[in-house]
Amino acid sequence: MSVVELPQRTRLRWPSPAVVRAAAETRPRTEASVRRRLGWIWGLLVLNVMPYSARSTLVPIPTSAGKALTQGALVVALVLAVSINRRGLLRPNLFLFLMTLLCVTTTMVSLRGYFSFIGSDYRCVRLLLMVAILWLLTPWWGRRDLLLLQFHRRMMLVVLLTVIAGIALSPAAAFAQAGGGRLGGTIWPIPPTQVAHYAAVLVGTTIVGWFSGLLRGKRAVAIVSLGVVTLLLTHTRTALIAMLFGVLLAALSLFFSRKRVRKAAGITVAIVVVAGLTLSPFLKTWFNRGETGQLDQLSGRAATWSALLAQPRTGFNTAFGYGISNDSFDGLPIDSSWLSTYLDQGLVGDILDGAMLLVLVTTACMSPRGPRRALALFLAGYCIVASYTETGLGEASPYLLDLTVAMALLATPATLALPKLGNRAALPAVTTME
Repeated sequence: MSVVELPQRTRLRWPSPAVVRAAAETRPRTEASVRRRLGWIWGLLVLNVMPYSARSTLVPIPTSAGKALTQGALVVALVLAVSINRRGLLRPNLFLFLMTLLCVTTTMVSLRGYFSFIGSDYRCVRLLLMVAILWLLTPWWGRRDLLLLQFHRRMMLVVLLTVIAGIALSPAAAFAQAGGGRLGGTIWPIPPTQVAHYAAVLVGTTIVGWFSGLLRGKRAVAIVSLGVVTLLLTHTRTALIAMLFGVLLAALSLFFSRKRVRKAAGITVAIVVVAGLTLSPFLKTWFNRGETGQLDQLSGRAATWSALLAQPRTGFNTAFGYGISNDSFDGLPIDSSWLSTYLDQGLVGDILDGAMLLVLVTTACMSPRGPRRALALFLAGYCIVASYTETGLGEASPYLLDLTVAMALLATPATLALPKLGNRAALPAVTTME
């Protein structure tokens, strides 16, 4: 038998030990570096949706400097997102596609010049940048370690800890917001409704994580206790009701597959009955919030809503709105995502917002039972209920981040090669929220 030799130029050479060693040392550093930058990106996005509308009472930061900090956070987040996704890899996603369509229609209205550049056009650019960043993060959707959810929960916890620190430093200032008696941020000026939003999302995801076995009992009890106390001190009814509805949806999705959920459901029913009989006067006082006689008018919101709907408008404004405003009408807060979107982005905006929620809920219902589906249903259910009396669905807001995390949980694991990250790094074997 004759031996056929390969040409010199096609002979294979094994890499030297030094090259192998260097490659082995680089992979962990690269994974850790990407995780750190993803964490910074998400933290900057959360900072951007915390508007510095009033000067902090404890930290001497001028209002202009605080606004520049929140606005600059989005630019830094975009730079970091490009740095980890230099090839511009994007995963097809109907949710973000609908949000992109909303950006297109909003840009069209802004170009007509209904508002000044400082107002509507700036908010439009801000929404465009945020959606662009979320597109750049899509290759990391569907990770088994629930990476985006972990970063989201960490930021909620950081916000709550700053609020608690504000109580310790200046109790009077912490409870002096929204007419007095409601807990707000003082180190960073966060309104009580937004504090309640962060507390409710943290508590709800913790409860669902414990239902699913992703969190240990002691850790879950500590986080839930902190979040529930903070939520009650804000006296925000919408966040509490939305959280309970979201937890109920998640529990129903896990009811037949998790014994822990069935036991917790029985205990919860017993606690609710006992609390309803013994603490009804306190609960009624907390729920009324000193607004006896105004509940039927939704604390004055009904009058603003009626005036907004009665406003004359052209056919174009009815379809596409007037451009993104500051969520107010005649100087009064709108306090409804659907009516705020109707004013800013018209019926088309409301249809696209509804389509995004429908896509999310439908995807969740079609997904296999498990922690991902339960957590996504909680976030979707929370946003659906809260959108009735709070704004944020059609703009850069915490609600957009909540819904993005929910969609990321439902995504299938990525199969494309990520920049500076192989498939092995993109698909860790451990699923946990610790």
